[in-house]
Amino acid sequence: MNEASERIETVEPAGESQVSATPSDGDAAAANGEGAVTGDEVREALKAVLDPELGINIVDLGLVYDVDIADGHVHVTYTLTTMGCPIGPLIEAQMHQLLDPLPGIDSFDAELVLRPPWSPEMMSEEAKEALGYF
Repeated sequence: MNEASERIETVEPAGESQVSATPSDGDAAAANGEGAVTGDEVREALKAVLDPELGINIVDLGLVYDVDIADGHVHVTYTLTTMGCPIGPLIEAQMHQLLDPLPGIDSFDAELVLRPPWSPEMMSEEAKEALGYF
């Protein structure tokens, strides 16, 4: 990974995830008010993307595995609740719609991965509670 990137990984269950961040030139730019977007800002924006079947956002569902930011390019690695889930294109379109206008993002892409497979343990406590999963 180069110095001009920020990497945040949350592949473990939400609430127990470990966040690793590599300081970047973007962090310095954000601190100086130069408009660089952070991984936390991207994740916050992605909370507006709802799974249409469950009505819960993709971040709290644990579907967003990784946010990588380098030189104004944001790459989101995400999964779906099931391998044959037909809402992948809808979720990606919503991600584009929400992230493209954010200051500090010059380009965006999303990558659908199926490994590790999603499981209910990856959900935040709030999502588990909303779905009655204990």
